[in-house]
Amino acid sequence: MRVQLLGTGSADGWPNPFCTCASCGWARAAGSLRTTTSALVDDALLLECGPDAPRQAARAGAVLDRLRAVLVTHAHRDHLEPSFLLARAWARPSSVLRLVGPAYVVEECRPWIGPDDAVALVAVRPGDVVDLDGYAVRVLEAAHDVGRDEVARDAVLYEVTGPDGARLLWATDTGPLPASTVAALRGRALDVLLLEETFGTKADHGTGHLDLATFPQELARLRDAGAVTGSTDVVAIHLGHHNPPGPELSELLGAWGARVVDDLAVLGEDRMPDARRPRRTLVTGGARSGKSHRAESLLAAEPHVRYVATGGAREGDAEWASRVALHRGRRPSTWTTLETLDVVAVLADGRGPVLVDCLALWLAGVLDRARAWESVAGTAARAESLAAVERECARLVEAVRLCTTDVVLVTNEVGSGVVPEHESGRLYRDLLGSLNARIAAVCDDVELVVAGRPLTLRGTRP
Repeated sequence: MRVQLLGTGSADGWPNPFCTCASCGWARAAGSLRTTTSALVDDALLLECGPDAPRQAARAGAVLDRLRAVLVTHAHRDHLEPSFLLARAWARPSSVLRLVGPAYVVEECRPWIGPDDAVALVAVRPGDVVDLDGYAVRVLEAAHDVGRDEVARDAVLYEVTGPDGARLLWATDTGPLPASTVAALRGRALDVLLLEETFGTKADHGTGHLDLATFPQELARLRDAGAVTGSTDVVAIHLGHHNPPGPELSELLGAWGARVVDDLAVLGEDRMPDARRPRRTLVTGGARSGKSHRAESLLAAEPHVRYVATGGAREGDAEWASRVALHRGRRPSTWTTLETLDVVAVLADGRGPVLVDCLALWLAGVLDRARAWESVAGTAARAESLAAVERECARLVEAVRLCTTDVVLVTNEVGSGVVPEHESGRLYRDLLGSLNARIAAVCDDVELVVAGRPLTLRGTRP
């Protein structure tokens, strides 16, 4: 199956021609122009036909004379501009074109079809399966109310299986997927997922669209259902200017095993390296820098994560209990929390992604267990305690180096402040600095978070 994305932008494109925001400014400076989203499959199927699609096909060098069907999800103008039917009629085609869509889409197109035009209108609803000359099209429910009549008022999505068996899901527009759609996709092992991500960092849009908070959640649901696998090419489409500039967006999506491509890109020809291979990531930063939130975001598209909390419980400490509750509340309900210092055992079993928060508390716990604080500097007891701590640190570093699953480790950057007044504080600072450096040396990616912004110190995410 050959899939060419004619456009990858939202209704107003990116950049919005009237907008002076930083994201639109970046797009203009970079020469990045995204037109309304549509795709051409094997020169046989056109997915959406908004106002830009025919001209984008021409720019791609594609002639639409062999087009068998146009699949339209709903009648918003960036998805359906029915005047293309008039242009086709003027070319006097001999083959029949089937126009597939919800009933109200069909009715919007009917006035544009002459009595002798070779066009067949096919009204569909969720649950239907349509055979289009060897292409099996399943119609799925979408969460995108377009405000039409009570019988067929919503958008649909399309799962397309080609003659070669390749399977594609066209998922634009939609908010969080209905349960019926996720159930219908269970075990389908898609080859290509084209999933909208319209609103980027804008979370208060209140529309039937996805953003950078809900996009990874939908990926997690589809992974859990077996619809998205390690070989699925996940491409974000229907992109708008509420997204961060391109390089930052690509880096974030890459952490979730997804990507963006330019308008007119042909999928498969520029396929990224497998982003799903296990990666070891160290996230460091100062207090309240946003490092924990960043670490959680890197695994946001994973349905099942083991969250290793190394701080444990502190009886009688209400402020600590409040912090723990805040952290727990923002994690997905499908994640499992483990309160333990035995990080090595969790990493060794290889049962899915792991988030460790944090190494600073882990080291404090190891020092407590070795009774290092109780010994006097320069004594045999202190040496014995530090030897025990070193053995634990060495075991942890080796476990991170050998782990076979994604792991994200959070730590504190303690070397930038004043020299601690007490000997115990200086000991802790030195040991944590050393541990951070050793963990960083065996990680694929190392990030420093400052004021909520991640800075890459090592590695480039796919």
